[in-house]
Amino acid sequence: MFEKFKEILVEELSVNPDDVKMDAELVNDLGINSLELADLVLLCEERFDVTIDDDDIQKFTTVGDVVNYMSEKAN
Repeated sequence: MFEKFKEILVEELSVNPDDVKMDAELVNDLGINSLELADLVLLCEERFDVTIDDDDIQKFTTVGDVVNYMSEKAN
């Protein structure tokens, strides 16, 4: 799941692949703004065939938060 999510960050949002780590913060470390976060949510919903609740988006602070969430939703 981490590698798939990393691929989205690198290919779709032009994030440096060396910066993508489980503890990297989406905003502070990777420079993702609110519009990019919205795009990221849509991409994840499409690629992983999940629905992400709006309330849950607020919990996405680190790459690990998103990866763990997607792992739980995918099962």
